[in-house]
Parts: sequence; C-alpha cells; structure tokens
Amino acid sequence: MSSGSKYRVCLVGSGNWGSAIARIVGENVKRYDEFNELVLMWVFEEMVEGRKLSEIINTEHENVKYLKGYKIPENVVAVPNVVETVKGATILVFVMPHQFVKRVCEQIREYLEPDAFAVSLIKGLDTSKKGLVLTSSVIGDTLGGVACSVLMGANVANEVAAKHFCESTLGCTDADQGEVLRKLFHVPYFRVSVCRDACTVELCGALKNIIAIGAGICDGLGYGSNTKAAIIRIGLKEIMRVAKDLFNGGHESTFLESCGVSDLITTCYSGRNRKVAEAFVKTGKSFSELEREMLDGQKLQGPSAAAELHRTLKEKGIAEKYPLFTAIYRTCYEGLSPRELLENI
Repeated sequence: MSSGSKYRVCLVGSGNWGSAIARIVGENVKRYDEFNELVLMWVFEEMVEGRKLSEIINTEHENVKYLKGYKIPENVVAVPNVVETVKGATILVFVMPHQFVKRVCEQIREYLEPDAFAVSLIKGLDTSKKGLVLTSSVIGDTLGGVACSVLMGANVANEVAAKHFCESTLGCTDADQGEVLRKLFHVPYFRVSVCRDACTVELCGALKNIIAIGAGICDGLGYGSNTKAAIIRIGLKEIMRVAKDLFNGGHESTFLESCGVSDLITTCYSGRNRKVAEAFVKTGKSFSELEREMLDGQKLQGPSAAAELHRTLKEKGIAEKYPLFTAIYRTCYEGLSPRELLENI
C-alpha cells in the first residue's frame, strides 16, 4: 500500500457470521487511522417480506433474515453486486459458504487492486487432482496469487453479535498483514491472537464440522456426555493426524488455540452441524432435506467436508487410519446407521 493511503475493507458475504463480523469490522475501521471508514458488504440479493434484503440492511441497518435483532454500523453498506463490492478494496474479508468461493473469485479477480490481500473466515474444504485443498488456497490461487490469511475460532455468530466474550485465532504467514488484520478484528469481547501456523489453524476450522456431525448423532441417540467426550477426543486425534499425513505436520500448540480444541468443543455442543445431525437421527430425513427445512438458506458444512476428506483419504489408501471420519462419511452417504457409527470407531 502506498504511503499515506488507507486500507479499504470489503466483506464478501453477509449471512449470519458475515453480519456478526460486520459489527466488529464496522466499528474498528473507525477506531484506527489506517482504515477507510466505508466498508462495502456483498449481499446475495433476495426478497424478505416483499423487500430487497440489501435495501433493508441499508435503511434499517440490520440483517433481518440472518442476524435479526442486532444493528450493523451505518458505515457498512450492503451492495448486491460482488464486483462493485470489491472494486477499490485492499482487504477482502471472505465470509460465505465455501461451495461458492471459487465461482465468486473467478468473477472478481480482474477487478482487484494490485496490493490487495484477503482473509478467510470460511470453514470448508475442497479437492483437486492434487488432493485436499484449503479454502484459503482456493481464494489465493483463483485470485492469481493473492495472500490469504484465515480467522478461525470458537465463534458462534449470535454470541459474538451479543458481545459475549470469546477468542479467535488469526492464522497468517505475513507478520505485517497479521498486525493489520488483528486491528481489524480484535475488540475486548472478541480476543484475537495471531498464529503463524496458518495451515493448521484453517484445517482445524474445516474438519471440526465433521466431528460435530458425530456429536449430533450421539445427541440424537440419547447418549450422554461420556460418549460425546469420546467423539471429541477421537476427532481431535484424527484432525492432528490429517495435519501430519496431508499437510506435513503442524505445531501441537496450535491445536490448543481457539481454532483447535475450543472450536471443536463449541461446535460439538452447539451450531448447525450438531443440530441437523441430531434431527437426522430423530426424523430419518436426509441431510439435504434438513438443510432446506432447518437452516433458512444457510449451508451445512459437515457432510460436504466429510465427502471431500474421504475422497482424498481413499485415493491415498489411508482411510482405515481414520475410523471416525470414515464412519461419519458412511453415515452421511452410504447408509451406515447412526447406531452403527459408534461400532465402527
């Protein structure tokens, strides 16, 4: 960034989590001189009670569909066109379903500022011919090599919006960008720590949703805390094994940050993946049916992450080393009954 200029921030996404983080970003850009106070936020346009969602946000300063009851700062402006949102921005905050990331990045890459960098708040996975791909890599590669950090942690959107104290982990390999991004996100009730082990930070955020499916199945079957604790412990060990087998390790201390064990515990006791998995057991409906019925337009990450991971593990011939991940995949896609899941780990 040239001397004397200010960082211009945009939010690529505006769902439940995107709107919650917009409350923090909107206030922090006014707190520090290095940021331009205007924040553009891309809104996937939809009608809510006969009105455009973007118009509601810009007049009432509230996302009445995805984060009802919490005001968004007036300097955060909703824009229904993603290209117009990113034009002129030097910091791109990605917070949207991971299934749409590549397509959106393809739309915006020719409109980026030459000194732009990104940060992903997205907990998801993808695959390529080379194997498992983290969302930050999809963003960076599709945008032509743009640096992409990650922000992951035990962060339930509604609790963050309500200003309940929590922590989050900022994974970045560039120290200068890490300092800027920490200023963008850190507030007393949302404590951000910086970690250079960015790959592991993101991997924890992506894989914990699979474990939450197992936790929700336990709840649906009526099992207690002992069983869920076992699922969490086994799941954490398998996440650490993925880091070693597929990503050349990762520091053990990273798993003790908010992005690791804290996020895993939170997700296994709350959140959409756990909730839908419990309903999967109790209703007998498919995950896709329940996603449509229960999430009001939000996306379920656990089953898709399980599928992406299993594909890579199977191709590498190491699926048997991951009994919990494999059993959850089979329950989601191959008809393994919920009660059989525990017999297979």
